Amino acid sequence: MKRLALLLALTVPLAGCGLQPLYSGGTRAAVAEGLGAVDVPAIPGQAGWLMRNALIDRLPQGSTGAAPRYRLDVKVDDRLEGLGLLSNDTVGRERRTVRARYQLVDLTTGQVVLDATAGSDAGLDVVSSEYGTVAAEQTALENLIRVVADRIVTNLALHLRRQARP
Repeated sequence: MKRLALLLALTVPLAGCGLQPLYSGGTRAAVAEGLGAVDVPAIPGQAGWLMRNALIDRLPQGSTGAAPRYRLDVKVDDRLEGLGLLSNDTVGRERRTVRARYQLVDLTTGQVVLDATAGSDAGLDVVSSEYGTVAAEQTALENLIRVVADRIVTNLALHLRRQARP
């Protein structure tokens, strides 16, 4: 009984903190329905292909089968630059940076309702094996694409929640 009373006493302050679940209402919530109504057209390049696939994996599929309400236009900038020079004038460290500028377009009006950027970067060692270096660069790209896609979808969800509020 004491534990229950303590638990209730601890939850009372949380009720006034203003935190609300993003997906309250499940698949019928405005955020879930809004994310399910986003179309992601093809994005050029290898990084673009990876980004589109990552976004499609993270966006819920529309359950109604209706035409999408939004289009997500994404431009991906992928850069790989050498940082540290070794004594034999070879690069010892690289930095891979992925940035994405994205626009959420309302297809009914043609207006851009969200225009933002997201990005991330990673450092990697250049090893003596060329295969090892190429594999590390590719893995870094794939990991960065996932991070940036997560940030894009989170920002879209926050935007759609703000729009759904009266």
